[in-house]
Amino acid sequence: MPSDDPFALTLADLAARLGAELHGDPTTLITGVAGIEEAAPGDLTFVSNPRYAALAHTTRATAILVEPAFPEIHAATLRLTNPYLAFARALELFHQPPAYPPGIHPTAAIADTARVGERAHIGAYAVLSEHVTIGDDAVILPHVVLYPHVSAGDRFFAHAHAVVREHCRLGNDVLLQNGAIIGADGFGFARQHGAGHEGSAWYKILQSGPAVLDDNVEIQANACIDRATIGETRIGSGTKVDNLVQVGHGSIVGKDTLLCAQVGLAGSSTVGSNVILAGQVGVVGHSVIGDGVTVTAQSGVPGDVPPGTTISGSPAFESREWMRSVALFKRLPEIVRELRLKTKA
Repeated sequence: MPSDDPFALTLADLAARLGAELHGDPTTLITGVAGIEEAAPGDLTFVSNPRYAALAHTTRATAILVEPAFPEIHAATLRLTNPYLAFARALELFHQPPAYPPGIHPTAAIADTARVGERAHIGAYAVLSEHVTIGDDAVILPHVVLYPHVSAGDRFFAHAHAVVREHCRLGNDVLLQNGAIIGADGFGFARQHGAGHEGSAWYKILQSGPAVLDDNVEIQANACIDRATIGETRIGSGTKVDNLVQVGHGSIVGKDTLLCAQVGLAGSSTVGSNVILAGQVGVVGHSVIGDGVTVTAQSGVPGDVPPGTTISGSPAFESREWMRSVALFKRLPEIVRELRLKTKA
């Protein structure tokens, strides 16, 4: 069915692109995507969390991405095993991000010794210092600063005001959001005894080691990955670091791990692969968190965590025990009253 909207897709086409089983009129047009509560006619939405399943009966959306066993509803359904992932892919079909054609803005400052790959886009007032090396198809937006001896692989994408400090190394497909800082000095100071009014009691320790980001790492806005005192700070391939995260000097983070908003890793922390640290988790320095661990929001990790466990609280311990403890904590006044009555009796 023809449409004046260049981004409209029939349900048949959409199902084919997403690998979904369609229940509904294949000629129906979809013109956008939206959340299930905000969706309007013409929109595609999704249900992946059971708590929102009831909204599928009242949503105004034309079609819904659901799991294969989801009950029939008035709206058309596209059925597949991972509706949330399919929704993420559908967003790419309807939302067109800005295009950045190859070229170097005349105000960009690029050192003579810098090497830039083919088809790079380098924006206004970007700075590529001495001996910087950038791979092919890079996009470097305004006011990005790359210090001397930085290297980045192919398809490096740095949003405005990202900074990469000296000698740091970034792999292929690394994405830095606005204000991300890679390789700033770690927080290292040695106490000096006898320092008076003319000198500080803290002696700054040189931070000599780079921060290293492996392939397909994304660092989001205003997150900081500190350089190491010695050795290196490393973020493993596929890992995603959320806004306002602090990774302390000399820390090692494995592959495909999520560090959510305001997570803080103290220096020399080791975090395994496929770990999820939810928002505002804090990790004590020199701790080792095993592969596949989940730490729930606002937890404080005081030491090592075995692989595959889920922990909560501060200090954090096994989540089911923590939930039972919290339930008892809420009843403490009642329990104390009962104990006092029994004692008097």
